[in-house]
Amino acid sequence: MVLGLVDSKKVAPNFTLFSHDSSEISLSDYKGKWVILFFYSKDGSPVCKRGCLSFKEQYEVFKSVNCEVIGISNDSIQTHKEFKELLDLPFPLLSDNDNLVRNLYDVPNYLGKFPGKSSFLINPDGEIVHVYDWLFRPRKHVAKILSILNEING
Repeated sequence: MVLGLVDSKKVAPNFTLFSHDSSEISLSDYKGKWVILFFYSKDGSPVCKRGCLSFKEQYEVFKSVNCEVIGISNDSIQTHKEFKELLDLPFPLLSDNDNLVRNLYDVPNYLGKFPGKSSFLINPDGEIVHVYDWLFRPRKHVAKILSILNEING
């Protein structure tokens, strides 16, 4: 996986997963919009909770620049539903039970067994323009993505 700005834009792999409310969501549903696709390790873990809350705090800013936020982990639909309700998150959480989408995006495991935390900024044409690893700094991560999005959009 390449971290940082991506020089040659790679088409983001399409996928379809079930969300917290059992509906199917595909990346292609968001064609024509910016998308932040963020992979996190576990609903309820302290760092992932801070990461989700950081996206929640800036959600209206993302929406104001035509950017959708989507969280993905291998937690169950029910766990996602409970976590989303607990934090009152305004964006979908998708269940990647078998880590197929995580593998499709080459999101690494840490220490060989812990799911990594990475975000992909995808432009309205469906191309990955930035990849960010946010293992321990979720608030800085969201601020960095907003900064990059504003820089790209001018």
